[in-house]
Amino acid sequence: MGYVRLGVLAYRCPKTFMLIWLLLLSVLGPYSAKLPSVLKDHGLLPKGEFIQVQQAMASQFGIPADPIILVFEKKNTVSEAQFHHFIRLTLDRLREVQGWTGQVSPWEREGMLQSSAAYALLTFRQKPHEMQSLVEQIHAIMPRDNNISVQLTGKSVVQVDVNRASQHDLRKAELIGLPAAFIILWLAFGGIASAMIPVLIGMIGVTATMGIMYGLGTRMELSNFVLNVIPMVGLALSIDFALMLVSRFREEIANAPAEQAIITTMRTAGRAVLFSAASVSLGLMGLLFIHLPIFTTVALGAMTVIVVSVLLIVTLLPALLAFLTPTLQRENNAKRAKRDRGAWQKWAIFIMNRPILMAGLSSMILLGCLLPLARLQIAIPDATSLPSAYESRMAAASFEHYFTEPNSSHVYVLAIGQAAALTKGDWERAYSIHKRLEQDAGVLQVNSVFSRNDSQSERLSVKIQHSNETPRSSMQFASAPYVNKNLMLMDITIKGNPESKEAKNWLRNMEQEGERGQMRFLLGGEAKYQQEIFDAVMKPIPIVITFICLSNFMVLFLAFRSVLIPIKAIAMNLLSLAASFGILVWVFEKGHLGFEPYPIAIMIPVFIFGLVFGISMDYGVFFLSRISEAYKQSGDNDLAVRIGLASSSRIITSAAAILIVVTLPFAFGEVVGVKQLGIGIAAAVFIDATIIRLILVPALMKLLGGWNWWVPRWFQ
Repeated sequence: MGYVRLGVLAYRCPKTFMLIWLLLLSVLGPYSAKLPSVLKDHGLLPKGEFIQVQQAMASQFGIPADPIILVFEKKNTVSEAQFHHFIRLTLDRLREVQGWTGQVSPWEREGMLQSSAAYALLTFRQKPHEMQSLVEQIHAIMPRDNNISVQLTGKSVVQVDVNRASQHDLRKAELIGLPAAFIILWLAFGGIASAMIPVLIGMIGVTATMGIMYGLGTRMELSNFVLNVIPMVGLALSIDFALMLVSRFREEIANAPAEQAIITTMRTAGRAVLFSAASVSLGLMGLLFIHLPIFTTVALGAMTVIVVSVLLIVTLLPALLAFLTPTLQRENNAKRAKRDRGAWQKWAIFIMNRPILMAGLSSMILLGCLLPLARLQIAIPDATSLPSAYESRMAAASFEHYFTEPNSSHVYVLAIGQAAALTKGDWERAYSIHKRLEQDAGVLQVNSVFSRNDSQSERLSVKIQHSNETPRSSMQFASAPYVNKNLMLMDITIKGNPESKEAKNWLRNMEQEGERGQMRFLLGGEAKYQQEIFDAVMKPIPIVITFICLSNFMVLFLAFRSVLIPIKAIAMNLLSLAASFGILVWVFEKGHLGFEPYPIAIMIPVFIFGLVFGISMDYGVFFLSRISEAYKQSGDNDLAVRIGLASSSRIITSAAAILIVVTLPFAFGEVVGVKQLGIGIAAAVFIDATIIRLILVPALMKLLGGWNWWVPRWFQ
């Protein structure tokens, strides 16, 4: 086994391997701090009709794709003339900002100016993820007036705030998580050296991975979400992997020579780590079936940190153990270890003497956690995912209050002609689409070249129906350019908010009409964006779940040569995940525990499923490995469960505690999605390590008896 030989080689030649990692860190370390500079936006951008319409509107109709929105509000003491003068002064100054390409003032379009509020649109050459310095320039140059407020919002400005908040969340979580993990390790091992090794491995793993991801970020698009996921997953898994090996090594050196101890450690705990890493990686690979940058790049980042962690475990960790073997031997406390094993054996006997009662009781607790799932609401994060004091959120709320209609959505219909310019037939077909939309019960209003006013609309329809001449331009019928070359734009208002099922269903039906109609048309607007994101995430979910479950079954089957153990482990994982989702809904959708009420961000359940399914396998595999090892020696299922539970429970609870203290601090961050990810992972790990591993699994192992180890004859 190559990993055993590599671990033994590192133990025999520690200076060489430590020097190699020191050189790697000297190269990757400086780049790890630069990772935020190469991250793009959130990565929730579908490659469908929405982006096509957005690009056409920007290039052909002069409608900015992702503009900065300036929201102006005045007090009652400010006159209309003063208000208008302030707006003009602000817009004139902002023309001087580097990268300025255009603006739409409140007087250019209907509905942008009200008595006490107005908004303007600004466009710049900078890409959305390059906006931070630009926003700072805008703030510095804008005029100030105590009676008139001007605030910035828009998707790019919101993303600037999200990036800044995410970096703040990361620093806060590391300041809490690392010291807490060290304290848990110190309590678990009773020694500073034993506790420092896993923390050191975790810090090196995260630093090296962030340096690698910086290099990848210069060549591909990376979601800003990787900045939180890499430390969260990297610290948790690296520390847990190291914890398992250090624990087993300390156990072995109490009864065997040091070199034999490292061989046994690599063959047992090292093997469990490899299978655990494979399970986590397969869980993350399932995310690749969702073709959105946020999922592909997060999966790539998390899989990279797993590979780095495994390399550290089989190379640097044995080298550190070689240097610290005498210290670890002194830190071994045989009496304490014996006392702990005795306490856990009593617990195992207690559970296995009442398997039906304990299985039923734990199942009832889990079912109770599932009840809130009936109220699950999924949302795509927007400005409201930021704290209420952030300017971009306050400006978005003001914009919505003054300039959007409740329970409605703006949708753009882009009709496409068959030639380079619209023909008479194209005009007729476009007019049919316009009339079809006007008669649709789900449509509140239609604005197009055909609907500027009754007399013009009537003249145009007569011209289309009774003349062979093709209308040359929409400018004679509209103040806005609804027609350009072979494109015609219709701005419609439909029933339902952009995130509502009503709007999504209407868009799906219209999309099908556009595919089979006589004139091709595409749909755009915020509601279309949300519908495409929702479909891109939800449609592949059955494939994601199937892939993760089947691939993990194969890994566990190869690891334990059993059919029922993998099935049971997968079922337990699914149950703990569902229970954690229920807790997540209870905490956020009703605003319990002091959190602001907010729907579950659409990417969070997917991330939690992909990450936690594998992470739970981490100590799950370790636990089952100890049981399997004892069963091979004794052939007695009940004895194997007792020995496995007694020898691994302290490590499992410590590993779970580390996972919780590393992820839970993110719950106290500023971005709602990061909060939900932290609480979701922490809840899933807590449920899995307590109710599942320490109660339900031993009870089921007892009830199934020898069937736990059944394999088909053809595989024996």
